[in-house]
Amino acid sequence: MAIIAKVEPEYVSVQGAETMTGRSRWSWRRDAYDGKIASVKLGAKLLIPIAEIRRVIAENTRPRVESKP
Repeated sequence: MAIIAKVEPEYVSVQGAETMTGRSRWSWRRDAYDGKIASVKLGAKLLIPIAEIRRVIAENTRPRVESKP
């Protein structure tokens, strides 16, 4: 019996980061080149770690506000 494991990438392109978050690829590029987020440059390709995308989302998550009856 074969076991199939789900493989998730550790890095995505800036286009992938844009698709995942709705934040423009140019914002991801700017933050990478400004040193605000970690990134990897392979030739002409700029890659963003999935962990970094999760960190940015976590840091910008607002707490839920209880509605008053």
